[in-house]
Amino acid sequence: MALIDDRSELASAYALTTGATGRQLVGDVMDLRGTTVAPNAATGLADLHLVVVVAQAFTSGGAATVAFEVCSDAQGAIATDGSATRHYATGQIPVASLIAGALALVVRLSEHPPAERYLGLLANVGTASLTAGKVSAYLTTDPPTWRALADNIN
Repeated sequence: MALIDDRSELASAYALTTGATGRQLVGDVMDLRGTTVAPNAATGLADLHLVVVVAQAFTSGGAATVAFEVCSDAQGAIATDGSATRHYATGQIPVASLIAGALALVVRLSEHPPAERYLGLLANVGTASLTAGKVSAYLTTDPPTWRALADNIN
């Protein structure tokens, strides 16, 4: 289990907007060039992973899907109109797969370095609106990677 501090957490059981489709900012953003941050903070992301965990199962009245996008922007309120710089995006994930405890995203940031001042997470809800669903998002050097595998015994 990763240790998470307040400055590395973007969202804690953050409820996504219900009743609408489209992009939305999830939780907080990280200022990579703020006055309390080292000038080369963005280069220090080499060993960091962004992790998104489903905190409450997602539901929808229809067949909703959600894609998570790691983005950066010059403004603190990262643009949801598609103009933010997108560094990584999951494919559309069906709500049936977004059950409590599921890993929705684990991405190493050095493979998709942020180009602008603010780093954040967007959720892109498609097909139908959500009726419930919460996620937690955080940065860590020790991402959860355990998964159940077959025992390889015939």
